[in-house]
Amino acid sequence: MQVLQILNSKGADAVVSVKPGTLVSDAAKILADKRIGTVIVSPDGETALGILSERDIVKTLATQGASCLSAAVDDLMTSDLVTCTRGDQAETVLQRMTEGRFRHMPVVEDGKMVGLITLGDVVKARLSELAMEKDALEGMISNQW
Repeated sequence: MQVLQILNSKGADAVVSVKPGTLVSDAAKILADKRIGTVIVSPDGETALGILSERDIVKTLATQGASCLSAAVDDLMTSDLVTCTRGDQAETVLQRMTEGRFRHMPVVEDGKMVGLITLGDVVKARLSELAMEKDALEGMISNQW
């Protein structure tokens, strides 16, 4: 299964982004209000400069205290992004996410963000694919020749 198929199954979910300079406290509110785990830091909603996750905020809270909430997202974001394209295979993306120990991956083509997939999206797609394969195999086995 390709990333394109996963994005299509998600529907029209827009990628939630914040502009550079946004306060971490404002980004945290967006995460909580939208019940999501990450925001993309982008000046225009298309170019991904970085990614800020709940984990980034919690880790910094633990080491720096509540003062980090007054910092800009630029200070906490991961700027060395790992991305994929719509043509990448789900299995490859799953492996990269697992090895990198992250749960969100921007989908980027020609320098522009076209979507965001989560570890949950990839696992769900993979389970669906495996269920279809199982059903096909069971059908072949039980078929009367």
